[in-house]
Amino acid sequence: MTPDPALPRFMILQALRLSGALIALLGVVILSHGQRWLAGVPDLVGAVLVVAGAAEFFAVPMLLARAWKRRP
Repeated sequence: MTPDPALPRFMILQALRLSGALIALLGVVILSHGQRWLAGVPDLVGAVLVVAGAAEFFAVPMLLARAWKRRP
């Protein structure tokens, strides 16, 4: 049985989604002041991380899949 050629692309998309979710989660932890070791980080950094993580989670996989569809 031959391996599916789409599997590497699927794994890349899932890795992007996972990293976006982790980045957004770190931003939420910073904004909630839930960890003492992140107490010195400004709230603006947390907000930027939440937005960047959400963009990576939602937009980047769609853009990458669209780019892959354009190529032969």
